[in-house]
Amino acid sequence: MRIQYTPQSVTGQSTSTTGGYHVPGRGRLSRRLVQLYAGLALYGASSALLVEAGLGLEPWNVLHQGLAELTGLKIGAVSIVVGAAVLLLWIPLRQRPGLGTVSNVFVVGLAMDGALALLPEAHSLAVRVPLLVAGVVLNGAATGLYIAAAFGPGPRDGLMTGLHRRTGRSIRLMRTALEVTVVVTGFLLGGTIGVGTLLYAVAIGPLAQFFLRTFAVPTASRGSAVVATGSPRGAILRP
Repeated sequence: MRIQYTPQSVTGQSTSTTGGYHVPGRGRLSRRLVQLYAGLALYGASSALLVEAGLGLEPWNVLHQGLAELTGLKIGAVSIVVGAAVLLLWIPLRQRPGLGTVSNVFVVGLAMDGALALLPEAHSLAVRVPLLVAGVVLNGAATGLYIAAAFGPGPRDGLMTGLHRRTGRSIRLMRTALEVTVVVTGFLLGGTIGVGTLLYAVAIGPLAQFFLRTFAVPTASRGSAVVATGSPRGAILRP
């Protein structure tokens, strides 16, 4: 599922623009930076909760977990490697990364491994089900924080939008093709698919939409200085 988001669509206020991108004004930079890194760290923590629940992961983490099983690396480290590799694919697609794009590669993976090191093992369903629900809700909040900061899409979503522009195929088709590919590949390598994967697919859209509105950064009036670029008109759901 995809959410179309611009600061104006959430707050009802105008924004300064450059190159077709909507960017909040300079006075909100500090808040945006806090939201960016809090969102990325919480996204990693939410993924760790889903891993500990063991009831199914979001699509890309199915692949990360499968590769972790294959290589013996920690899942967060695999996420960093995959994110960096995906970012390299931006070059032929002529995509431009933002601060949020580069930060996403490292912060989410480090936060995931850090959270996994702190979380106790969960064995009973009485513990795993609440972990799953908490992970999905926290993921939605983290998504709202990160996207509302408007520092550029995550590397995986940039790959999707880049393929959309180069091939002329729809965003929906590109996303479906990529996510089916990573889920199937990850499952074959040992990644976990389950009720959590389905719950995530159903719940993350409404949750992210709610938290996007909650964490929307008030924007400056038209004509204010631009402090960051690279956030597309249609921000994609996942970092």
